[in-house]
Amino acid sequence: MKRNTVNLLGIGVSLLTPCLVFAQKNREAKPQQPNVIFIYADDLGYGDLQCYGGTQVETPNVNRLASNGIRFTNAHATAATSTPSRYSMLTGEYAWRKPGTDIAAGNAGMIIRPERYTLADMFKHAGYSTAAIGKWHLGLGDKAGEQDWNAPLPTALDDIGFDYSYIMAATADRVPCVFIENGRVANYDPSAPIEVSYEKPFPGEPLGKDHPELLYNLKHSHGHDMAIVNGIGRIGYMKGGGKALWKDENIADSIITHAIDFIKLNKDKPFFMYFATNDVHVPRFPHDRFRGKSPMGLRGDAIVQFDWSVGQILATLDKLGLTENTLIILSSDNGPVLDDGYADQAEELAGDHKPGGPLRGGKYSAFEAGTRIPAIVSWPKEVKKGLVSDVLVSQIDWFRSLAEVTGARLPKGAAPDSYNRLGNWLGKDTTDRPWVIEQASDHTLSVRTKDWKYIETSYGIPLIPWGPKIETGYSKEPQLYDMRKVNEQENEALAHPEIVYRLQGILKDVRNRQIKEL
Repeated sequence: MKRNTVNLLGIGVSLLTPCLVFAQKNREAKPQQPNVIFIYADDLGYGDLQCYGGTQVETPNVNRLASNGIRFTNAHATAATSTPSRYSMLTGEYAWRKPGTDIAAGNAGMIIRPERYTLADMFKHAGYSTAAIGKWHLGLGDKAGEQDWNAPLPTALDDIGFDYSYIMAATADRVPCVFIENGRVANYDPSAPIEVSYEKPFPGEPLGKDHPELLYNLKHSHGHDMAIVNGIGRIGYMKGGGKALWKDENIADSIITHAIDFIKLNKDKPFFMYFATNDVHVPRFPHDRFRGKSPMGLRGDAIVQFDWSVGQILATLDKLGLTENTLIILSSDNGPVLDDGYADQAEELAGDHKPGGPLRGGKYSAFEAGTRIPAIVSWPKEVKKGLVSDVLVSQIDWFRSLAEVTGARLPKGAAPDSYNRLGNWLGKDTTDRPWVIEQASDHTLSVRTKDWKYIETSYGIPLIPWGPKIETGYSKEPQLYDMRKVNEQENEALAHPEIVYRLQGILKDVRNRQIKEL
């Protein structure tokens, strides 16, 4: 019986062998999914990079990325400020559809709720390891102002698709000034329990407005005069933190170290990393080794520091043999601003450098420099080198375009405002997006086609009142600009009422979710 059993087993194995070989060949034939890295700068303008015509600053690593891929000259963020722009990009839904997506306080509750299907969810369900590293600014915990920063947060980034996170709760100019790693304060110091408030100061804690002598690293020009951390005034009040408090000059080193560790840990499987830097956002306080690298002072040095971070990621990919099949998207959340609250001489030292390039406006603005941003895509395996594209594209479409890359099937209702424009982003389709929607700081919306831009009426004032010298673009009259003239100087609404009517109709249809496909 044993011999017969063995013979039968032998026959079974011989019959199974072709199937096993066929299955193995199928596994080998399956295309390897690319790694995907978002390098998302903060307040980096259209004209801030050397490869976009920036002067007085050298960005060789960004230049290299651009020469190995596509540099877009007509790419748009969805909003002219951070929180709504990031919300839209990560959810595929315009932020103006959701209340509470304006610039978030450091103690905001989770703005992207766990039930919302995110870009990270999409990658995770496609078999990717996922990480968010750097600036977050989309809230943490269940409710605003009710976080216990001395314990694990009940709601954090693992609830919206990120396997690993090492983040700043908001921005460097807002408390709490600690990193949050996987939902709890990194390097927590039990001898210095953390308290945070955006309503009233803590007794005995010095404030920037009262103690300028304690602002030994950077003084404020407007606002930013509350809690003092690392010799810099902040927005909001904070007590404690101890050894967990960051040093601004080390922020770039901290986040790049964790980014490299994540890449190394996941080098043998596909990964998605959202790497969001703070460098160009205030307070600009780069490490000593970047000081004096630009004649523009701290803001220029911060751009050099950002470029260094890009170089560290590229060098890591090269060393691990991952460059060929890693899709990198480098961009910014909104346009530039010079004096945004700190006396860092950004305005005085700018010289002939134009952060917004030839564009009008800047951060916060309805004009073009508020939302038209640098965007570079590199994927050596699929994208031709050294391309420059003027195709009209929007960050809102990254969600569904990357879902196409991974082959993901999205649940009903996910990414409702995103469209698959993968061909545009890979340089294989030069058909413009028919229109993009832009959101200014006061929620004024614009419709931008390849040739025209309509800015809806607004009752806001024409110049930002609290400090930055930026035109808002707000007007009680409809505005229409011929974008072939680039700088939005001549309002042609009265001369072309038919174009105004058409663009108003697009905006109405988008608001009412009437447009199903592009």
